[in-house]
Formats: sequence, C-alpha cells, structure tokens
Amino acid sequence: MRYGQSDALTARILVRNIVMSHFDRVRSCFAATALLACGMLSSGTAGAETIAMIGTGNVGAALGQRFAEHGHTVLYGSRDPSASDVRELVAATGHGAAALPPAEATARADIVMLAVPAGAAEDVVRGLGDLAGKIVVDPTNPRVMARDGFADYPSEGSNAERIAALAPGAHVVKAFNTLGSETMFDPAVADGPVTVPVVGDDRAAKERVVMLARQIGLEAVDVGPLRHARILEGLHYLRANALGGRINFHFPRDTARD
Repeated sequence: MRYGQSDALTARILVRNIVMSHFDRVRSCFAATALLACGMLSSGTAGAETIAMIGTGNVGAALGQRFAEHGHTVLYGSRDPSASDVRELVAATGHGAAALPPAEATARADIVMLAVPAGAAEDVVRGLGDLAGKIVVDPTNPRVMARDGFADYPSEGSNAERIAALAPGAHVVKAFNTLGSETMFDPAVADGPVTVPVVGDDRAAKERVVMLARQIGLEAVDVGPLRHARILEGLHYLRANALGGRINFHFPRDTARD
C-alpha cells in the first residue's frame, strides 16, 4: 500500500471513530433522559429537600455538608447562628446553606434532623414549634454505663418514641444512629459497605430518609415500625461495647430466603 493510500485509510478510520463516538454519546444521552423521565435515574437536584439540621456538632456538620452536596437545602438550627464556628460550618457547607434559630429553621423545612445530645432531644423538640406533617429524624442514642462498664439502656422505650409522643402529627423516623460521624462524612473510611437501618410508622417518610442515606454513599433498609427504635438504639450499644473497638453494621439482603 502506498503512503497516500495509507493516509487516506487512516483518515477514514479516524472519521468513522469520531462519528461512532458522537453517536454513542447521543444514544447514552437519550437513554439517560428516558430513565430520568421514568424515575429510574435521579439527577443531582431531583427530589431536593429542605432539611433543618438541629445542631452543629459532629453529626450535624457531617450530614449537613453531605446532604448539601446532593442538592438539598440545609438550614442549621443553632442557639447562636452568628457564632464563628457556626458561620464557618455554613461557609464550608455552601450550596445555599444558612444558620437560623432552631424553631425558624424547623418552620422552613420539610425534614427535621435532631443532631443533638440524646439527653437534650426532648427539650429541643419542645422548643421547635408545630411539627405536624414534618419528617423528624432521630439519630440519638441515650445510654448509661452499667456497673460492669458496658453501655446500656437508661430506661424503657426509646428516644424516638418519646419524641413522637411530644410531636403528634409528625412522622418520626429513627435512622443514622448506628454509625459514627466520620463514616457519615466519608463512608469510604469504613473500608466496606455500611447499612443504615431505618424504622418508623410512615412508609413514605422512611423512603425519603432511605434516599438521603443512599445519596451520601451508605446502604439503607427499612426494618419496621417505630416501636423497634429501641432495637436500633441497642445496636449502638453493641457497636460501643464491641471487643477491640467500635464496629459498623452491614446487612446484605438474604436472597436465599426472599
């Protein structure tokens, strides 16, 4: 084959590859559009929520920043919204985040996350105003240290059930209480999949919380009604009491029995 013929063939191959590459991109675009229209693929802002993150400690900061990354509006509820550390957290969160007094953040939100100390949760809820119709997520773990040195239940029932009693009409969901804030912020630090078990009495509310967990790289599974929140709090005690250091939980589906 002469030099000129080789150049011509190379040019034809190059043009063909460019055309086929463009065709593949167009085909992928149409496929993605179809999946999005059918609800099979979510865009970054599809189903965007307004979330009142009550508390700006480790849990609130980790979840707030991650939720904001996925297109949700995060309103931090703080007793002192102008404090320097709160302003720094808002700046780090970006994406339209703001800090407000807790009741004001709650009034503007559809989902309220109680990222507060377990012992303060009930008093905090009393100060949030009308929660009817809102999803209230409880990631808290009340506990005491038993005489043998192990973490244990401080009382009967669960924090989530006590919160529900204080907020009639709210859809209380227990979630995010079985893992640390480091894993919330970056699930990769767990060196394996991590499952967030979710309980509550309203399935639609639980589905929205499950979606939030999955968006930030965690697995999540609905494991029943709110009365089982005490069991989830017990998982925290197992995590804290584990010999050799804290553990994470992964609950793969038992397909052999489904």
